[in-house]
Amino acid sequence: MSRTSRNPHLLRSLAAVTGSLALAGTLTACGGGSSADSAGGEKIVTVYSADGLKSDKGDGWYDKVFADFTKKTGIEVKYVEGGSGEMVQRAVREKTNTQADVLITLPPFIQQADGKGLLQSYKPQGSDKVNGADKAADGKWTSVVNNYFGFIHNKKELPEAPRTWEQLLDAKYKGKLQYSTPGVAGDGTAVLIKAMHDFGGKEPAMEYLKKLQANNVGPSSSTSKLAPKTDKGELLVANGDVQMNFAQSKSMPNLGIWFPAKDGAKPTTFALPYAAGLVAGAPHSENGKKLLDHLLSAESQKLVSEVGGGFPARTDVKPTDANAVELTRIMTGVEVFEPDWADIDKNLSAYVDAWKSATGS
Repeated sequence: MSRTSRNPHLLRSLAAVTGSLALAGTLTACGGGSSADSAGGEKIVTVYSADGLKSDKGDGWYDKVFADFTKKTGIEVKYVEGGSGEMVQRAVREKTNTQADVLITLPPFIQQADGKGLLQSYKPQGSDKVNGADKAADGKWTSVVNNYFGFIHNKKELPEAPRTWEQLLDAKYKGKLQYSTPGVAGDGTAVLIKAMHDFGGKEPAMEYLKKLQANNVGPSSSTSKLAPKTDKGELLVANGDVQMNFAQSKSMPNLGIWFPAKDGAKPTTFALPYAAGLVAGAPHSENGKKLLDHLLSAESQKLVSEVGGGFPARTDVKPTDANAVELTRIMTGVEVFEPDWADIDKNLSAYVDAWKSATGS
């Protein structure tokens, strides 16, 4: 069920992040050519996405590539973000009156969206350069930014990160540890996936998480909101993902990224890429296709590490900027496994129910 990869820029991945539902402002820019959509000719495209790629300061990857897209095409990007599961559920509720054109979320929620009939087939330009494991063979979705599950710690209050899961059971973490809610947040769901891998199955993982609950602050629908708490020292440890936390660390100097291991084993992680699909019945499907093409363009992919703090989805784009070098260092020595996404997609509800039962959540 696992496979190790040595180069993080070529790691096989499937699909953090999370957050409270928020409607961000429309991103616009001047100029650009015309683009008439097949449904009414509106120069609009609506994106529903897991958070992590847009910055409150307006300097995230989404901010840059959306503005470039608008300048190039004249198409305005309307953006809605929230937890991965939250975005899928919103799209389900709107199925009879579809609002989104593009859905971008983490696994296993992109597979869940496909299973609920929310996606239509479209293979964006550049998707032929994306690894087969990082996209659906039928074109229903493809990764646009690669990413990996991780944890964070406060480097000031906790200079040396914990090495093992078992260390997190120590009483010093009581009320100082928090992870986002499985089944709601992509990164929270990732906690279950990694624990089941590291502990060798559902039962031992749930036994561990039951013990960990004594130190856990409680549920959180947003993983991104745990980083500021960790940076301030309100938390010592929280879950996250490499791309989001690396980007946040630029303005939160106390954040450190680490990967828990089972006692006696190597640290592990797995890929959590942002995977994008064209929404079935999208009101502006042609504009959605143009945006997907733009996200996978070599120009946009070159900005993934430099601006977004993530890993390019295209294997032919190999950045050498300072962020790319640091990201490679962070991933060095970490074993990357590939989850059985088909099993997780099929049994996710059962795994989440087991977690609720074990933790009393």
